[in-house]
Amino acid sequence: MKIYINRTPVIGPWGGGNKTVTVLSSRLQELGHEVVYKLCEGIDIIFCFDPRPNSAFEWYQHFLDYKIEHGVKIIQRIGDLGTHGKPELMVLVGKTVLLSDFLIFPSQWAKDFLGFVQNPNVVIENAPLEEFYNNRDTHIRPLDKVKIVTHHWSTNPKKGFDYYEFLDDYLTNNDTNIEFTYIGRIPEGLKFKTVNYHEPTGDNDLLSKVIAESDIYLTASEEEAGANHVLEAMACGLPVLYHQNGGSIVNYCKDYGIEYESPQSLLKAINKMSQNYEHFKKNALKFNRTIDDVINEYVEVINNVQF
Repeated sequence: MKIYINRTPVIGPWGGGNKTVTVLSSRLQELGHEVVYKLCEGIDIIFCFDPRPNSAFEWYQHFLDYKIEHGVKIIQRIGDLGTHGKPELMVLVGKTVLLSDFLIFPSQWAKDFLGFVQNPNVVIENAPLEEFYNNRDTHIRPLDKVKIVTHHWSTNPKKGFDYYEFLDDYLTNNDTNIEFTYIGRIPEGLKFKTVNYHEPTGDNDLLSKVIAESDIYLTASEEEAGANHVLEAMACGLPVLYHQNGGSIVNYCKDYGIEYESPQSLLKAINKMSQNYEHFKKNALKFNRTIDDVINEYVEVINNVQF
């Protein structure tokens, strides 16, 4: 089949959606399919990762026109719901899901957020790239120093920078055994006082090594449709502290960490996890989902939606 994917793989420190596009494209080509990134003659399946315009200025209206003219099916993966300050995307997704032939949701939260969905659909949870398992730390030890880490490529406020600043202030003004490392991009004007800061990197092996050197992963991100950063952390063997409004993060991490809802409850969660670290570490090491699992499920959808 000739399969059109409306996002082109990008090399560098980009989010999980790009990683999924990259691996899916490679897998489809390995299976003998032709993958194209611009609308052209002979397309059998349109795989929409995002209904907004791509680098070729093609967006969902073009897909719908092509479908009407050629009778092809549209598979739509619901990635970004627009919950991070993009109301126009929220409106667009709400309209396009009614027109696609098959929908893939990255979490039950994302499906519930949109409400009743009549079109054929499935929930396929995200997973990290396999290299995040390569440096997994399986050693369980008492915590003399509590090493906490997080990483984000986006500077959107809903990534939880108010919590990271709170923790930075707390560590600066209190004598604790906690060390916090932040990897990635930060908003303009934000300057950490005590937090260890690492620039973003496109080297996943290096990233996984830095994450695996810590004990606990922290995310303060809210309303994530399909968060990948926590999956990468769990692949490295870390239990997760996550916000109760994390969206998909709650779906992904409920068996592998502790939920919190405020700065003070975050401090209590850090203490609880530190005091019972062996229990939470063992649970985190049970996580074993890989991106191959995800891609296999995507390919199954592509094969079946043809009929």
